[in-house]
Amino acid sequence: MTSFPLTKNHPLLRLLHYAKNYRPQVWTAVIFTIINKIFDLAPSYLIGVAVDIVVEKENSIIVQIGITNIIGQLAILSLLTLLIWTLESLSEFIYDRLWRNLAQTMQHELRLDAYSHLQKLELSYFEERSTGTLLSILNDDINQLERFLDSGAASILQFITTILAVGGSFLLIAPNVALLAILPTPFIFWGSLAFQKRLAPRYADVRDKAGFINSRLANNLSGIATIKSFTAEAYERDRVLFESEAYRRSNRQAIALSAAFYPAIRLVIVIGFIATLFFGGVAVTNNQLTVGTYGFMVFIVQQLLWPFATLSSIMDEYQRAMASTRRVMGLLDTPIAIPTGKHPLPLKTVRGEVHLDNITFAYNGRTNVLKDLSLHILPGANIGIVGATGSGKSTLVKLLLRFYEVQGGQILVDGIDIRELQLLELRRCIGWVSQDVFLFHGTVAENIAYGSFDASNEEIIHAAKLAQAHEFILQLPLQYDTIVGERGQKLSGGQRQRIAIARAILKDPPILILDEATSAVDNETEAAIQKSLTMITQNRTTIAIAHRLSTIRHSHCIYVMNHGQIVEQGKHENLLAIDGIYASLWRVQSGIH
Repeated sequence: MTSFPLTKNHPLLRLLHYAKNYRPQVWTAVIFTIINKIFDLAPSYLIGVAVDIVVEKENSIIVQIGITNIIGQLAILSLLTLLIWTLESLSEFIYDRLWRNLAQTMQHELRLDAYSHLQKLELSYFEERSTGTLLSILNDDINQLERFLDSGAASILQFITTILAVGGSFLLIAPNVALLAILPTPFIFWGSLAFQKRLAPRYADVRDKAGFINSRLANNLSGIATIKSFTAEAYERDRVLFESEAYRRSNRQAIALSAAFYPAIRLVIVIGFIATLFFGGVAVTNNQLTVGTYGFMVFIVQQLLWPFATLSSIMDEYQRAMASTRRVMGLLDTPIAIPTGKHPLPLKTVRGEVHLDNITFAYNGRTNVLKDLSLHILPGANIGIVGATGSGKSTLVKLLLRFYEVQGGQILVDGIDIRELQLLELRRCIGWVSQDVFLFHGTVAENIAYGSFDASNEEIIHAAKLAQAHEFILQLPLQYDTIVGERGQKLSGGQRQRIAIARAILKDPPILILDEATSAVDNETEAAIQKSLTMITQNRTTIAIAHRLSTIRHSHCIYVMNHGQIVEQGKHENLLAIDGIYASLWRVQSGIH
């Protein structure tokens, strides 16, 4: 079924290696699949025996076991037929159930493994790939493997069993006729391998095109409000049309080759059938074969040769599965660029000291966002960071959370390099409220308790009150049980932001990061949140990044960033006295000219 030799990286071997934990189930399924095919072929032999009983009478094969009466022979044959058909049905039930359950189990675990590995990859991996492509691998490709295991594996085994069983019987019964009957098989095998070689890249292209169209659809559904507001429906429909047409064209090229295989094989098969029909008849005439054996051979030759006609569908399914396997295994083989450290960081022992020591960082292919930046934050300090867009403020947060890895210098928490810390424990001690708030499809309560899954209703409500969210939540149709919609689209920007703040409060982290946490709320709500933050930030290290200087004016220290470096630092009053960048920003925002 595949090109030889098989290298260790061949997708079929990778799939078999992945299934090593299920070898007992696989072998049991294989055995019953083969047994079932043998029982399926048996009636053809019984037809030959029945003909011999009627024609040869006392010279039939059953006479050899001591039963000479024709009625008795037919009775034995009938009972044997009933037994074989019963065993065939039973073996089919067993192997079909085994393969299907194995397919479901492997699909389940492969998807979980792929998704779990995906979660360990760095943010830059997701920035370089579309969501639709990744969804295509996690859904379409893994489902394709499930379909192959569901029926394709059994089809391949039964094909091989048929060839060996029928071909072996032919060679034992009538070697001369058998050689003529199986003469076409080398040509069919050669054609199959050539077909596979040409079809493999076509199905790889089909899977790629499927990823592109999934990406387009996922992107458009996420941005449907923007599409509507810019009346770009026709434009986006044309873009979907383009991707869909590319997918259809790619499939059409694969189908053209696949569809041509069956008629070509059919013409070769008929040669073997005619050879059996003619030369077998001649052998009967010359008393070299019995009539029953001849009838068996004419009947069974179709079961020997016609399975080759199914090679097209078998190869088609096989190549689709191998193309999907390459993509899934390619995802699993993606190296983890930001591995977890081994040093523990128990939450209760974290003091919250953060030290950025001469750090340098640049996103892929870009100039340095940060260069030799140093910043020492004492435990329990409340600091503010301001600066123009693109100055590197949010990048500091992403580096502290190890979403990205510093390229120079080091970041220490409580005196330990964060690269040495266990990732889960590092991130557990940091509460992050992003300017780009993400809410999951679910209830308000579920979103507040996200990450603190065992929180009580009282704790959830208390966190919401501190975030100034409780009042608006009570006005929602189902209050805390109200569904927020995908990405929280049923709520306003300010409401989403307050729920995100409540989520961070409930986490109760030693280090709290507020990245434009009040950018989407009105001045009145901001003032209320500021009062709450005064209590929230006590006894914990707080890093507040803000465009609104009013939100950080009471910080212990304010740092002003420009082009990836800290150019000013001090308290609000001191920075105004310096009359630099901060003072200029303050005058603009406060309306002082």
